[in-house]
Amino acid sequence: MSKEFQIGSLLLYKNNQLIAFNKPAGLPVQEDKTGDKALVNLAEIYCKSKLDLIHRLDRPASGLVLFSKTAGALVSLNEQFRERQVEKTYLAAVHEKPPKEEDTLIHFLKKDARNNRTHAFGEEQPGSKRAELSYRYLGSTDHYHLLKIRLHTGRHHQVRAQLAAIGCPIKGDVKYGARRSNPGRSIHLHAWKLRFRHPVSGEWEEVVAPLPEEDPVWQAFLKTIE
Repeated sequence: MSKEFQIGSLLLYKNNQLIAFNKPAGLPVQEDKTGDKALVNLAEIYCKSKLDLIHRLDRPASGLVLFSKTAGALVSLNEQFRERQVEKTYLAAVHEKPPKEEDTLIHFLKKDARNNRTHAFGEEQPGSKRAELSYRYLGSTDHYHLLKIRLHTGRHHQVRAQLAAIGCPIKGDVKYGARRSNPGRSIHLHAWKLRFRHPVSGEWEEVVAPLPEEDPVWQAFLKTIE
């Protein structure tokens, strides 16, 4: 296992109920058809116990993934997600600056399971699901633009599909219109922050996943988000 996949170095947060890791781009959260080792496998080895995944993160993306250690924590967090009480914040580096510096995007998304892709429509379609996110433009480098994104719904490939729909594909995301792929087929989408209520105390908790240190594009944006 390469250095960046040493699970202890990815740890962000833990207590008796929950544990969170900063997933590297390219590492699957759960086992997939490739048979590659997944984050949940490594996390269970680290914890020496079974874990339940609370939310998902696409394999090409990086950032925060939260697991529950207990059935009670799983029920509590699932309910918080269902009631949209959890605040999920992403960062995305895109090729084109969006038409507005901040906006709320509403689309109707339809999953194409055969091609593992989601199509975004402006109007409701048979079998589609409403998707909503808000973004804010944070700054630019010579080639890319940084967006902070708040998810209000959790749909398959939602951020990727909705940004592509407004002409702003994520860097490296050739599936959704980027001109070039990134090394290792990663994309510049990072699950940055998660804010939720602790399942026992009810107190608000916020976990932050630092940007990948080895990635020059992300590092160029560090001062933009400080």
